[in-house]
Amino acid sequence: MSEQENESNSKLFYSIGEVAQMFDVNSSLIRYWEKEFSIIKPKKNRKGNRLFTPKDIENFHLIYNLVKVRGMTLQGAKKKLKENRLETEHNFEIVKTLENIKLMLVQIKEEL
Repeated sequence: MSEQENESNSKLFYSIGEVAQMFDVNSSLIRYWEKEFSIIKPKKNRKGNRLFTPKDIENFHLIYNLVKVRGMTLQGAKKKLKENRLETEHNFEIVKTLENIKLMLVQIKEEL
């Protein structure tokens, strides 16, 4: 996801379709998570289309990691974010760093 993360740093707003594509999920799941998690707060344009900010994308990364990667229930993920938000963010950053290191090592190995 490092390429997508670079993208998320360059745009101010993302459509629901772009967010769904980033996480390889349906737009309906993005709408559902928006309703379930108060940390997702997209802006809406005059037509009512959702416009997600880079902060929303970061929050989706956290939710995606808890629910899809770690297999938590939505209630479990909500509780974790409510009770230990900073620790959860910190642990997620560590996991992302380790994944990037692993990717670099695999690339180095392939070049040898």
